[in-house]
Amino acid sequence: MSGRKFKWHLAKYDGPKSRLTCPNCGRPHCFTPYVDENNVPADATRYGRCDHESSCGYCKYPPSEPFREGRYFSARRKFEKRPLRTNPAHKTKPCTIPEDIVAKSVVFTSKNAFLSFLSHVFGEQTARSMMELYRIGTTKKGYTVFYQIDAAGRIRTGKIIPYDPNTGHRIKDGSVPEAMWVHSHLKALHQLPGDWELTQCLFGEHLLALYPDKTVALVESEKSAVICAAALPQFIWLATGGKTQLGTKLGVLRGRKVIAYPDVDAYALWNEQLSPLGIDVSDLLEKTATEEERKRKIDLADRIIEERLCGCQRNFDCRTE
Repeated sequence: MSGRKFKWHLAKYDGPKSRLTCPNCGRPHCFTPYVDENNVPADATRYGRCDHESSCGYCKYPPSEPFREGRYFSARRKFEKRPLRTNPAHKTKPCTIPEDIVAKSVVFTSKNAFLSFLSHVFGEQTARSMMELYRIGTTKKGYTVFYQIDAAGRIRTGKIIPYDPNTGHRIKDGSVPEAMWVHSHLKALHQLPGDWELTQCLFGEHLLALYPDKTVALVESEKSAVICAAALPQFIWLATGGKTQLGTKLGVLRGRKVIAYPDVDAYALWNEQLSPLGIDVSDLLEKTATEEERKRKIDLADRIIEERLCGCQRNFDCRTE
């Protein structure tokens, strides 16, 4: 048996991109997939080995191997007699924003430029329901607060963004910061302890428990998630907070059907990073965007707003089939 050549072998290390997110522990850049002689993976979302042998130990062989077919093996068996070394960060509860601070800000008001724009496009009733669904806050200056609330209902932080009520776009004329953070503001006021540390989650993550059977739709910006939710409520719309803001945030989506809708300039990046995780990446904008739209770097929400305000029928389809 020792001289037998197997069809599958663990992929050779070729930089961080060759190591994927582990399907068991959810940590990024630690999962080595099984590949064939042409370096084609069997199924990069299932078959491979986690580098964290003591704390995770996931290892599943590909099919079509005698004595090995589809077998799950945990390397933790080797370490059963040893105390497991775990990362304290994974055991410590995340730091959070006090609920009373959040509750005071989640009030429907015309001062909030984004909610005003949302009311103009979808009507006040829909704007109110989106505010309540995502718990969108408002600062004293009328800036919009997108709170990051995790699957356990804990408020990790809030992103503060000033918007133009007429266009729904961020104010980028230099008169105000393009984005601020609730935790930074509270730290400056000494309303958070000195050892408070930020750990982010997906925007809208708290909705996963409310709608366990709905397909998850993933976009980049918080604003886009809210607009898409108003137009296409058959999905749970979540936001990563940035093109490259993926990492361990996606671990909470294991076991869910997920479709990603990247901005028009992020299709290649998201397709490369998310497809190996079993996430469907929509090429809707990639196929239909005009040169002018590419220059503007539009996202799905821009297309929805265009149809609502201009009455243009672009025939886009967000079905899961």
